[in-house]
Amino acid sequence: MSETDRTPALDPETARALLERAREARRNAYAPYSEFPVGAALLARDGRVFTGVNVENVSYGLGNCAERVAIGKAVSEGAQEFTAIAVVGPEDDVACSPCGACRQVMHEFAPEMVLVSPDGAGWRAHRVMDLLPGAFVPARLAGHGRTV
Repeated sequence: MSETDRTPALDPETARALLERAREARRNAYAPYSEFPVGAALLARDGRVFTGVNVENVSYGLGNCAERVAIGKAVSEGAQEFTAIAVVGPEDDVACSPCGACRQVMHEFAPEMVLVSPDGAGWRAHRVMDLLPGAFVPARLAGHGRTV
């Protein structure tokens, strides 16, 4: 990706396959309160794909988002390097933007990771770092460094 072209590079076949895996995973979402099922498919650098779904709780703040479920699943299986994630909400052709907490967690592992979203009959892609300007980064814990 060049400095003038802010669209991240991702093979169209990979993007479509990740969206399909996210749609398949979405069937398992537990969303009885919002009725807003979300599925995610996370591509690890080693080629493995980890899926996740939102898991709600009657105590709303205790719910888990699909993106963070997929990342937690991947980390628990030994993967910590990621290249892309697809996220789908209840509608197959409408983008489902990750919440701020998910953006921060995705940024923790892979700021350059590509987020794939449905867009009408196709898809669109963004780098995670472009979705979270001023992300909290490890250097800030020591009291020095700057946000990105």
